[in-house]
Amino acid sequence: MSDVLTVMGPLLRPVSNSDLAAVGFGESLAARSGGALDILILGPTTEDNERALVHLGVRNVYLLRHADLESYTAEAYASAVVAFVKDHRYQVIGAVSSSSAREFFPRTAAMLDVPMASDVFAVESLEPERAVFTHAVFVGNLLAAVELRGPMSLATCRASEFQAPKRVEQVSPVRRVTVSEALGHERKRFVAASRTQSARPELTEAEIVVSAGRGIKGPDEGLPLVEKLADIFGAAVGATRAVVDAGWMPNEYQVGQTGKVVAPQLYLAIGLSGAIQHVSGMRSSRTIVAINKDPEAPIFDVADYGLVMDLFEAVPELIQAIGGARH
Repeated sequence: MSDVLTVMGPLLRPVSNSDLAAVGFGESLAARSGGALDILILGPTTEDNERALVHLGVRNVYLLRHADLESYTAEAYASAVVAFVKDHRYQVIGAVSSSSAREFFPRTAAMLDVPMASDVFAVESLEPERAVFTHAVFVGNLLAAVELRGPMSLATCRASEFQAPKRVEQVSPVRRVTVSEALGHERKRFVAASRTQSARPELTEAEIVVSAGRGIKGPDEGLPLVEKLADIFGAAVGATRAVVDAGWMPNEYQVGQTGKVVAPQLYLAIGLSGAIQHVSGMRSSRTIVAINKDPEAPIFDVADYGLVMDLFEAVPELIQAIGGARH
């Protein structure tokens, strides 16, 4: 029997579906190992989040607060995990594959001198001194089995592939952890974080995503159509890297290999070709609908429904039809 740890934080916003998927990933690992699952929250969190996490059936919920963790830096978060596991033994330490985990988890693995797997899709087996995971390679074109050997390993999971655990009435104990040593890098400090405020759903949490490609021609041409369609659906707005690089939309809207990974119930691809790098970030969507005037566009290879039509004709008709149906 070997125990498993799921790492989160900071959690100043409400616990998300991605956070819960990380716990689901931990559950699947613990079921394979026959051990217990703990949660470690790094940095600040809220009482509401504490109340939500203690009803997930885990053994312990650990809270590690430290001055160096009040604002995220990779050095401090990696050092915090290393300091915590000095007094705890786990076979696998897991987290959801987020922008921060992609940065501080490899650093943690290097500091602990243990192997790591990124963007895990499935747990194949878990034995003493051996863990086998399935993860994506070659920009999501292939799935590969990776074997990690040793008493401990690290892994980040793709949130779309793991289910949130069921809520239980039993309350897990909350244990506060203190670390005396400095965690941050002496020559690095957090300066500021800039966030774009939007009334639309968070991109990675939305049930419906409307994404714009280079075919929208610019922020003043097709983007207003994409945004209007998203608002009718109550959807989040996404974009390809080409759109972001052109400065038509901010970085936080990018979907793909170097952006965010989404798996909504409905993904509407508007005027985008379907480059491999973009598809790797949305191919797990339940239903994919593509609108593109090029019948040879690669996006049609992954779409469930495709419309070969100029978006400047198709989207206004779609907006009118949906708006009329809702009235």
